[in-house]
Amino acid sequence: MRKQFLFIFLALIAANTNEAQTRSTRIGYIDMEYILENVSDYKESKSQLELKATKWKQEIEIKKLEINKLKENLKTEKALLTKELIEERETEIKFLENEMLEYQQKQFGVDGNLMRQKAALAKPIQDQVFTAVQDIAEAKNYDFIFDKSSDLTMLFSAKRFDISDQVIRILNRTEKREQLTKKQLKEQEAKENIENEIDENPAMADRQKALDARKAAREKLVQDRKLEQEAKRKEYEDKRNAIAAEKAAKKNGTVSETANTTGTAKTDTTAKPATTTPAEPTTTTEPTVNKAEERQKLYEQRKKELEEKKKKILEEREAAKKAKEAETQKTNTTNN
Repeated sequence: MRKQFLFIFLALIAANTNEAQTRSTRIGYIDMEYILENVSDYKESKSQLELKATKWKQEIEIKKLEINKLKENLKTEKALLTKELIEERETEIKFLENEMLEYQQKQFGVDGNLMRQKAALAKPIQDQVFTAVQDIAEAKNYDFIFDKSSDLTMLFSAKRFDISDQVIRILNRTEKREQLTKKQLKEQEAKENIENEIDENPAMADRQKALDARKAAREKLVQDRKLEQEAKRKEYEDKRNAIAAEKAAKKNGTVSETANTTGTAKTDTTAKPATTTPAEPTTTTEPTVNKAEERQKLYEQRKKELEEKKKKILEEREAAKKAKEAETQKTNTTNN
């Protein structure tokens, strides 16, 4: 089959030799396996098929374990069994082994369920690829387009002749067009025109890659700045909230102390029970009062320390002054 294909290929090249002299022959190729792996519908169906294949493998492994267990039991009990029982068990094991091999061949053989279902999955995509290849060949004047993953052996293939990505784009475009509005269709067409120009001009593709890289770098820089601003704003809001909470706590603590003092005075002056003061608010305000008392104690302690420090400094100054006066008086006495 491969020899016949190569013969036809050489014959076609020979037939187009005269035409090739007037214009250059344009050749391209596709990689069907690569295209299939990048089509979403095929990938989803393939993952479901792989789950089925995993289930089949597990069933085969269970059968193998059962057969191995029977073999081990026969090996252990062989000395105690009669010849007829041994032959009966061996026949049973042989039957189970054949059954397992048949099941394995049925699921994973050359013409098994796995291969047939894979072919059934690939067939609709392959038809779409064939249509897309024809469209590309007619639009861009290709003379020959080959499948790299087929029987044709390609000893060398330059990447610039690979049109697989163009085929994938056409397949994706067809799928997207059904879900786009008129405005989005126009934008899509403009994008497609740019992609087509890039396909025709490799240098433009390099420039486009450079532009995309710069755009991505700018977007990343903008994103980093936004994140930094968000972090600063959050830090500022946290500080502001903390200050507001501290002020509110101070205010609540002062009010609570006044209320408690008034309540105590009323309780002392009147013999009536304080029925108007519920137990629940007292419980809630108690931590605030304690905090206010702690702050008051801390303030008084600091005030006391400052006063002691001031007193000590004054005493030192006074002592220094007295010492200086004593020294002056001593000097005067010596001179006299």
